[in-house]
Amino acid sequence: MAAVTNSSPKGGTTMPMSHARASASPWLTVILLCVGQMMIVLDQNIVNVALPAVQRGLGISSGNLIWVVNAYVIPFGGLLLLAGRLGDLIGRKAVFLTGIVLFSASSVLCGLAAGESVLIASRFLQGIGGAVASACILGMVATVFSGRREQAQAIAAYSFASAGGGAVGPLLGGVLTELLSWHWIFFINAPIGAALVLVGARVLPGQRGEGLGKGTDFLGALLLMAGMTLLVYTVVDAERVGWAAPRTLLLGPLALVSLIGFVVRQATAARPLLPLTYFRSRSLAAANIVQFLMIGGMFGLLFFGTLYLQRVLRYGSLRAGMAFVPIAVVIAAVSLGLSTRLITRFGRRAMLLLGLALVVGAFVMLSFARVDGVYLVDFLPAGLVMGLGFGLAAPAVMGLGMAAVTPAESGIASGLFNTTQQIGGAIGLTVLSAFVSARTDSLTAAGKTETESLAGGYHVAFLAASGFALAALLVGAGLLRGAPSVGMEQQSTASPEHHTPVS
Repeated sequence: MAAVTNSSPKGGTTMPMSHARASASPWLTVILLCVGQMMIVLDQNIVNVALPAVQRGLGISSGNLIWVVNAYVIPFGGLLLLAGRLGDLIGRKAVFLTGIVLFSASSVLCGLAAGESVLIASRFLQGIGGAVASACILGMVATVFSGRREQAQAIAAYSFASAGGGAVGPLLGGVLTELLSWHWIFFINAPIGAALVLVGARVLPGQRGEGLGKGTDFLGALLLMAGMTLLVYTVVDAERVGWAAPRTLLLGPLALVSLIGFVVRQATAARPLLPLTYFRSRSLAAANIVQFLMIGGMFGLLFFGTLYLQRVLRYGSLRAGMAFVPIAVVIAAVSLGLSTRLITRFGRRAMLLLGLALVVGAFVMLSFARVDGVYLVDFLPAGLVMGLGFGLAAPAVMGLGMAAVTPAESGIASGLFNTTQQIGGAIGLTVLSAFVSARTDSLTAAGKTETESLAGGYHVAFLAASGFALAALLVGAGLLRGAPSVGMEQQSTASPEHHTPVS
């Protein structure tokens, strides 16, 4: 494998990456990072199934129960970019391991919580740890290999860890809650985190960062943190208090003012947190838009798909979680095997568009799920198509975006991708929830039964999610330009007119 040399934004160079990891297996590095990513993603989904048990155990009111989720999402979405920049400055390995330590320790605090306020505060710390750890993961994964095929395989493994973790979360949450207790949905992170830190300290490549002396835009970070926090809070809170509520009308504009201030600051700061020159790359900007829209729709599968199984088909939490296992298997098979070969042969853009088209079709299929439906007919076929589509699209869009930045810039690009994912998921889920509420209320007023009204609401959510995926498809088709596939490159270099004499 050829050595990869990191180039600093100023044009200098740092230690060759092959030398930095001389004593470590590249694939062991990828596996460790993917385990960390899966643990963090699992925690975002594992809690939902256990919320009723948490509520009963701690006596949390229905109004405050939402903060068990929100207290994690808000700092997670707001800190990703700053954490990514810190990874570039002081080294991604140090930032990743620090995040894992904080995430694991706060998970233990969550499991030990004996009251509502302690659990919510611990979840806030857990969100910070998750942001710090995950902000650097994609940047490290994308720079492990220099070869295009190996890099595609590594990014596919990361995509599986993200998507598979999301799909397995409900199942694992149901198993732990029913067989042990809700406390174990948090305790399970401790041994995994400890193993990651012990092994990662020895095998992860110790790349040197630019140094804190290079500085970063802390005022910009403050504006971004405030804007993201307010935006996520406003979006997740609006579903409960209403979009026309005074709090929403106050905090929404404040969030926009903070984010606009951040953009202005990035255009004028000497050392911006997120240089606006990044967005001169059409591929990076478009890839993040596609990710925003795609994840906004995919949250509809995990959330409303689970509700359809539980509230319409009357599945228990464990059975509903098991229903997602085939989807996780398909995502694993596609992300870790098929997608790499197809991307290598046909290129990332083609696989992205094919994957998004399959996601659109799957959501349309789900919109026809019946009130008296059968899993093998009404849910599983659409879920398998969804797994195939997402397994193709996720590694392709991340590969297109990461290919647009240098290795030295991949940390902040990784943080940007994760921020896009969190905000896209929060906004997408809230928009879908608004559609569900409006349609369900309308059907109830028209005299439909509760089950019929709920099913009708979920149908609208699935159709709206297909709209998100279709918009992502259109953006990808119009703005993204993929690199030539390996097959095309080989064909090109084999042509006589492209032969270069050897000097």
